[in-house]
Amino acid sequence: MRCPFCSKPDTQVIDSRVNEAGDSIRRRRKCQACEKRFTTYESADLGLPSVIKQDGKREEFKVTKLEQSFARALHKRPVPADFVSQAITNIIQKALSSGEKEIDSRTLGESVMLELKRLDKVAYIRFASVYRSFSDVEDFSNVIKDLD
Repeated sequence: MRCPFCSKPDTQVIDSRVNEAGDSIRRRRKCQACEKRFTTYESADLGLPSVIKQDGKREEFKVTKLEQSFARALHKRPVPADFVSQAITNIIQKALSSGEKEIDSRTLGESVMLELKRLDKVAYIRFASVYRSFSDVEDFSNVIKDLD
C-alpha cells in the first residue's frame, strides 16, 4: 500500500480489526519512510451481475432500485426495516450465488415478489399489480386467490 503522505510504497500494518458486522477489516498502517500513520479499510469486492432488461438492454445491478421497489410496495405497511433489509440481502445473495454475470430482470422481479409475499400480502399485491401490469379487477382477484 502506497503512503498517502509521501507516496512511498513501503508501509507496515500495525493493527488489524474486524468491524462489528464482520464484513470489513480496519487496518492501521505506518509508513516506513516518513513514519506517518494512516488507516485503510478492506472489504470484499462483490461483482453483482448485470441486469438484462425486457428490451434487451443491459444495466448495472442497482441495490437502490430494489430498495425503492420495496419502499413503494411497503408504504405505510407495518413491516420492520430489519425484515426489509433481510429480504433485499436474500435477493442479492441469490443473484451472487447464481454465479452468472447477467441476470434477467424477470428473474429479479420474481425474487422481489417472492420476498414481498413472505413479508406482507398487501405489499405483494401492490407490487404484482404494477409488475404484471394488471388491467382489470379480475387480475387482482386471481392474485388474491393464489395467496390462499
